[in-house]
Amino acid sequence: MNNNRHKMLGLTDEEVLEMFEMMLLARRFDERTWILNRAGRIPFVVSCQGQEAAQIGAAFALDRQNDYVLPYYRDIGVVLSFGMTVKELMLQIYAKGEDPNSGGRQMPGHFGQKKNRIVTGSSPVTTQVPHAVGIALAARMKQQSIVTFVSFGEGSSNQGDFHEGLNFAGVHKLPVIFFCENNGYAISVPASLQLACEKVSDRAIGYGMPGYTIDGNDPLAVYEVVKLAVERAERGEGPTLIEAMTSRLTPHSSDDDHRMYRDTEELEKMKKDDPISSFRSYLYSTKILTEKTETEMEAKIEKLIDEATEYAEAAPFATPESALNYVYGE
Repeated sequence: MNNNRHKMLGLTDEEVLEMFEMMLLARRFDERTWILNRAGRIPFVVSCQGQEAAQIGAAFALDRQNDYVLPYYRDIGVVLSFGMTVKELMLQIYAKGEDPNSGGRQMPGHFGQKKNRIVTGSSPVTTQVPHAVGIALAARMKQQSIVTFVSFGEGSSNQGDFHEGLNFAGVHKLPVIFFCENNGYAISVPASLQLACEKVSDRAIGYGMPGYTIDGNDPLAVYEVVKLAVERAERGEGPTLIEAMTSRLTPHSSDDDHRMYRDTEELEKMKKDDPISSFRSYLYSTKILTEKTETEMEAKIEKLIDEATEYAEAAPFATPESALNYVYGE
């Protein structure tokens, strides 16, 4: 890997170190949630492990003070990059009343935070795609300079919402980035049984936009292509479809056993493709990351997650009287 790659992309040493720290934070948070689930402390986990490079590479290419993101349920890296805190995520996982996403009403992974322009999704997958298109249309009507970023899995690209959203955005040249995190499985169904075309990005041409398939294990490759899509959107040239090829290192959720449909060889290969390991190697080769820096980083992250876990564990649940909040107009 070229030791000057990040500089060629306009990224500083400090920025790529921040990217790595955010990837590590997402991974360590996710690992903690599995421990809490297996200990019976929280009911459900949908994991981001293996997809951190795609999520954080994309988030860092956006204007995190201005743009809107409509993440899908694995996007812990995206929402952390956009300003959601570990404590807030932990409150959601525990379904506590202080949870800023839904006050403990929704399942984990339904991220939503108005102040950071994180727009909530829904349990039926892909509903966030037409919402992202609508936000982009509203921004144009108000003459606001923003880009909307919407992510989803490759299984979602087979839903009607995906096709309607891309068609509308393509016709009206709206500033939307459609970001498919292709981890190869829609729960247990492999991509070979989902798509008649070779790649999700092959569908872009039908909607009048460029389509890219990229290495989702390389945050710099993701950053580069998402940055191009941002610039295209800002020039008024319309949307882009990006497919980031990733690996889901865990089962679909804490209720799934992926050994039922994945063989040992595949699971071992995925571990070798771990994006955190490869990005760590790049940062060591450039001397941006040292053993001392990494040790300090790990300690800082562990403390953050420990404090968030302790806080969320003790926080009160929502009161029964709040069940009808935000349901009826007042």
